[in-house]
Amino acid sequence: MIKNKGMTVNSLVIFGVGGVMVLTSILVYLFVLKGVMGRFDVTSQISKPTKIFDIFDPTSTRVAVLYSTYTENLLPEGSTWLVDNINTWTNFLNQYKVNYDIIKDVDIEQGRHKKYSLIILPGSKSMSDQEVIALKKFIDAGGSIFATSGTASFSNDGKWRGWEFFSEVYGLKFVREIERDETTKIHTLRGNLPITANIPTGFPLKIATWDRPIAVEVLEPRTTQVSFWYNYRLEMGLVREQVRKSAGIAYGNYGKGRFVWMGFEFNSVLGLQEDFIYFDRLFSNSLNWLVYRPIAFVKDWPDKYESAAILTISANEQISNLNNLLPILKAEGVSATVFFDPATSENHHELVKIAAQNGEIGALLDVGYLASVNDTVNKLNDLNTQAESFKSASFKLKSFSGKSVTGVLPLYGLFDDNSLLALANNRMMYIITDSLTDRSVPRTIIKGENNIISITKTARDDYEVIRDYGLTQPDFQLYTYLEDVDRVLFEGGLYVFKMHTEFQGKPENAPVLRNLIKYMKEKNIWIASTSEIYNWWIKKNKIELRIEPRGESRIVATISNPGVDVMDDFLITIDMQSKVKNISITSEMIGTVLPKYTFNESTNILTLKIEKLQSKQSRIYYIDYDYPNV
Repeated sequence: MIKNKGMTVNSLVIFGVGGVMVLTSILVYLFVLKGVMGRFDVTSQISKPTKIFDIFDPTSTRVAVLYSTYTENLLPEGSTWLVDNINTWTNFLNQYKVNYDIIKDVDIEQGRHKKYSLIILPGSKSMSDQEVIALKKFIDAGGSIFATSGTASFSNDGKWRGWEFFSEVYGLKFVREIERDETTKIHTLRGNLPITANIPTGFPLKIATWDRPIAVEVLEPRTTQVSFWYNYRLEMGLVREQVRKSAGIAYGNYGKGRFVWMGFEFNSVLGLQEDFIYFDRLFSNSLNWLVYRPIAFVKDWPDKYESAAILTISANEQISNLNNLLPILKAEGVSATVFFDPATSENHHELVKIAAQNGEIGALLDVGYLASVNDTVNKLNDLNTQAESFKSASFKLKSFSGKSVTGVLPLYGLFDDNSLLALANNRMMYIITDSLTDRSVPRTIIKGENNIISITKTARDDYEVIRDYGLTQPDFQLYTYLEDVDRVLFEGGLYVFKMHTEFQGKPENAPVLRNLIKYMKEKNIWIASTSEIYNWWIKKNKIELRIEPRGESRIVATISNPGVDVMDDFLITIDMQSKVKNISITSEMIGTVLPKYTFNESTNILTLKIEKLQSKQSRIYYIDYDYPNV
């Protein structure tokens, strides 16, 4: 019998080959994981600061909403004020699928709040001393607080405590309560902040005054003012001081923790659908900032500029006074848009030509008017009348100057949808209005295949300063204009300086223009022509931006340009939300142009400079970073 002799298999060889395969699999897995998640190091997890990106995970309860019975005891018997406010908060949290607990004052007093990362204090005016101490320790140790109204200004037994919590924790000084003499109060938001990302700069929230909203002043650099109650259109006083002393929203740090404070209750926000859309973004941004989720937005203005300005001249009366203004503009190297009434400029062909050579020209037109303030019927001209008026003005002014008319300034500062259609039909770019709108930056309006921007009045003009205020001294004129420049710069908006030949154009007033331009240059404001603003704004608002945290050491930024024009030299601002170091930027596509970037270590703001993003092009950037050792 012959035995079949097979090969002898060495078990050690099998074990070794298996081990190599397992090790290879682990290395491949780690390589793939690193490609997706970026840098990671298991041993370094201990040294990383606590992150709470999972705050929106419904399975993780790390948010608490305080139902303050001490505050409820302050209210009249039967009042539903506190319940209504808390219901509004919980509706917002439910909308974002944030899991939360309702806690009571006693929970904070007995330390049961420490498991939460974020505590919401809706109108929590009354707190015990023990509760105040516990909340201070909570935020000082790294917790976050989202609060409204006069936090802890009363003791648990209803006695007045004062504003100690405000000054110590928020770095704010109480200034005043808003009076109920106005049914609603305009509350203006600054732009280009993480809290106001993707909200139009200068957007005016409409706030009911029945709850007596609070105005404060920011005292410390750790706190940032987000908004102000002062309304330059209606209120008197020194603008700079009034803006500084009328903050209604602020955010900042206390110890290792964070806070967002709003001086009004959510139920006080009024308005139409758009108002609530933007307030929803304000809430979302605030929540993201408090829970350390990165926030990104496209900066309003090019490169180094925090604000922009345009200069316009209405040449309708005493047109020859243009000769006092145009040399100043030329000497300072800036251009203005001069608006001519086609009829009154018949005898001033040469001035129209000179103005066009040194800047841009527009049409000053009568498109109709409102019969009275209380009249609800629009008295503006119909579409055909406006379109023909625009066409005739464009043809006539071009025949005088050799240059096309770029936009329109309505004689009485009003326009309607027919005006916009008339602009589109005549391929004009913009309309400048005296109407009070919901922003201090241009609004993009699409009419068919045409893009139009409307530019609102954002500052006092010479009609108000010289004619109405009677400020005939150049120094007083300049001071008033500079107040508005500073306010618009603080907002981050577009300063629109409207001049008239019969006022600012007079020989004794014209030199003010030179000093105003010099001041804006010192403040690093982008003084642009109206067409430059148009081209920038249309392209800037086409940019689509999406960021996504991926792991604890990588953010993925997707930047797209669905427009038809190349977008060049624009800035993406990303609040990294944490102290990081060793930032590097890569892309999954070979040959992708990598952006230049700067990182501000004190604010944790990463700024990407994007160059030449072609039409229909998208770029995906991997932003990797390390955490400092703690």
